[in-house]
Amino acid sequence: MSGILRPKGTQDLLPDGSPQLKAEFSARGHRHLVELAAQVLENAGASYIQTPMFEMVEVIKRGVGDSTDIVRKEMFTARAQGDEFILRPEGTAPIVRAFVQNGLKQLPTPAKLWTFGAMFRAERPQKGRYRQFHQLDYEVLGSDDPLIDAEAIALMMQVIGQLGVKNIELKLGSVGDPEDRVQYNQYLRDLFSPFEEKLSEDSKARLILNPMRILDSKSPGDQDLISELQPKMMLDFLGEAAASHFKKVCEYLTVWEVPYTIDPSIVRGLDYYRRTAWEIHHEGVGAKSALGGGGRYDGLAELLGGPHTPGIGWAFGIERLLIAMDTEGVKLPEPEGLLLYVGALEDSTLPLAAKLAFAARTKGKAEFSYKPKAPGKQIQDALKKNARFVALIGSSEAETGVVTLKNLQSGEQSTVSQDDLLNYL
Repeated sequence: MSGILRPKGTQDLLPDGSPQLKAEFSARGHRHLVELAAQVLENAGASYIQTPMFEMVEVIKRGVGDSTDIVRKEMFTARAQGDEFILRPEGTAPIVRAFVQNGLKQLPTPAKLWTFGAMFRAERPQKGRYRQFHQLDYEVLGSDDPLIDAEAIALMMQVIGQLGVKNIELKLGSVGDPEDRVQYNQYLRDLFSPFEEKLSEDSKARLILNPMRILDSKSPGDQDLISELQPKMMLDFLGEAAASHFKKVCEYLTVWEVPYTIDPSIVRGLDYYRRTAWEIHHEGVGAKSALGGGGRYDGLAELLGGPHTPGIGWAFGIERLLIAMDTEGVKLPEPEGLLLYVGALEDSTLPLAAKLAFAARTKGKAEFSYKPKAPGKQIQDALKKNARFVALIGSSEAETGVVTLKNLQSGEQSTVSQDDLLNYL
């Protein structure tokens, strides 16, 4: 088509009936998912929070880490009046920044927060990966108890389960404490250094900055070298405290009958993670099978200039989850139908038809005709809109203060006082 197009890697969220509608871009699908998650999370004590769509670059660089692909390749940045900003690529660092800046440490501990919204990454678009995408986040701040970790994981599984998605796998691991990671990164540095020339350019940089990220490389050559060297995994390097923490998380999930697979290769993509880390996978979502994931980040608040505040959280991609639902044939709940359609039979009764429809909206969905039509045409319009009742108003009805009301489900027709219409409905 000709004309101005939307930017590459972005999508319009469209209403039902749109000719080019895909499941992951259904506006009603996004709304349904957010509303269901809100109910689950708020029933567990979470409060809604929202942060700006852009942050000071330092918030993301400090929080996410200089060695990550987000900072090195995928940031949308802008300058205004001498300040440098970044369109938020994820939700956790902005929420922790808001927690620190706004004194939310005064909230009851642990503080449970959730949000949703658009995120931005300057990467090559493909199925399930967009430059503007939408995430739902859940974050808990103020406790390092493994029970909090287990509850967070269980809530994520509960949200996905209540949406009707079944073919998922929870992969659970631990990235240890900072001192454990220092030892592990040194082990990996010693292991990979003799083979540096075989590494991709990205992984050569990671070898210096954060060797653990090599294990998460998308390069086929890197993965071939990893298969050849068969490095030990992070779980082999856990200290006593991190190992005990991980064991307790697993015990809680087992008691709650939350199915999981221990995956020692879990390497979360952001530098702020500590101890518990997990991903939830579904093979139907495209380029990578992860619907989302999460982990503990006990040092993030300090990186952002705040006091020590333990934290844990997760996020999933809304588009990715809608793709998974579509792959499994999960249908969205049907929207509530139209309660009343008010049809004016003459020009003079159009204002009254509108007035009655306005009043009926206190009971449910109601619409009115914008032009006068014959009774048969008004009934046809009401049927097309799947209305339960149609009320017809001509000059005689207007004069006598009544409407001709037809129940389109039963076919019953009666004359009802305009004053009693709401009670009748």
